[in-house]
This record gives sequence, structure tokens and C-alpha cells, in this order.
Amino acid sequence: MNSERQALIEAATRAAGNSRCPISGFQVGAALQVLNGPIVAGCNIENSTLSLAMCAERVALFNAISSGHVDFTELVIVAPKARQLCPPCGSCRQLIWEFAREARIVLVAPDGTQEELVITDLLPRPFDERYFS
Repeated sequence: MNSERQALIEAATRAAGNSRCPISGFQVGAALQVLNGPIVAGCNIENSTLSLAMCAERVALFNAISSGHVDFTELVIVAPKARQLCPPCGSCRQLIWEFAREARIVLVAPDGTQEELVITDLLPRPFDERYFS
């Protein structure tokens, strides 16, 4: 495994440790590699209504975008308590399509197993500006 990927996995794992998930107890961390820039991470954040919860992938994307970053090469997703590789939810898939569609997506299981994907593997028929422009 290359050192850049390892740095992303470590950042995503640290972010998962910051997770606020009092209801599910299911921690998730995500880390984005900005093209020629820093690693930006995020964790999932729940609240009692659940409908206002925010996934780690979206937090990482929003952190990066709000800091002025727009080009991403890789997104690593780690769920330390998952029984297997944990892919992004549908909402996150849509946002990855819109804001990080060129990024490789790497799912990392607790045992270290990895799977590398592209967003069209997870969202083969995305909804975007083609439908309303």
C-alpha cells in the first residue's frame, strides 16, 4: 500500500473516532485527498431526529468545498465497527457524483480489506444538470 493511501486511511480512521453517533453507535470516517493539496476529513454526526444526521462523506466534502477545494483524487471511507466494507449511502453517492466524480473511492474494512471503485460503479445513472438544462 502506498504512503498516500495509508495517510488517507489514518485520517479517515481518526475522523471516525470523532464521530457523534449516540443512537446507532456506528462510527464512520471519510478522508478526501485534494489534488495537489491537503487531506480533508469528516465523520458522521447524528442527532435525535436522525433525519438531520450528516454522513462522514458529506462532512468531508462540505469541509473541503467550504475551504475552497474543488478537485479531489481519492475518497477513503472507513467504518471501524462494520462487519464488512461500508459503501456510501444514496445521498452521499449523489454528492460524490456532483462534487468529486473523478475521485477514486476506497472502502476499507476493519480487517484492512480494501475495495477501489469509481462513482459510476455505485451510481450508474446519476441525476444531474443534463435533466434540467
